Amino acid sequence: MREVLGHFVSGIVVVTAMSDDGPAGFTCQSFASLSLDPPLVSLSPARTSTTWPRIRTASGFCVNVLAADHQELSAGFARSGVDKFAGVAWRPAPSGAPILEGVSAWIDCTLWNEYDGGDHTIVVGRVHDLGADAERPPLLYYRGAYGVTGRPPT
Repeated sequence: MREVLGHFVSGIVVVTAMSDDGPAGFTCQSFASLSLDPPLVSLSPARTSTTWPRIRTASGFCVNVLAADHQELSAGFARSGVDKFAGVAWRPAPSGAPILEGVSAWIDCTLWNEYDGGDHTIVVGRVHDLGADAERPPLLYYRGAYGVTGRPPT
């Protein structure tokens, strides 16, 4: 299943929040626009995530659409047990959640609902504010690696 579905190109986001014990964030490949009215997005953290429970209790969270040159950020926020924000520049979104410097786009949300998604949780967020930088193309993920649509990864 992973091999076949890997043929679908996706973007990569980092979901961030200001938790009770400081900034928190994780890399997520499962993200999509869900509804325009009301404005909703969906994302799916793994049930084993130790970061999502910290973000869930925050007043809001921000979905940071990584730019093409953010491979290091993607890898850094995918790690466990480290200070993911060490050396990472950010500014607060209206919710207070971190907007990472240089992202292609950001979406500031509150938790709308959660659903069972097997080994993942399907999270629906209500969008309250957002922005984009048309000069910053997104980071893509294709066939298990960073890549460009139509070309296998190198």
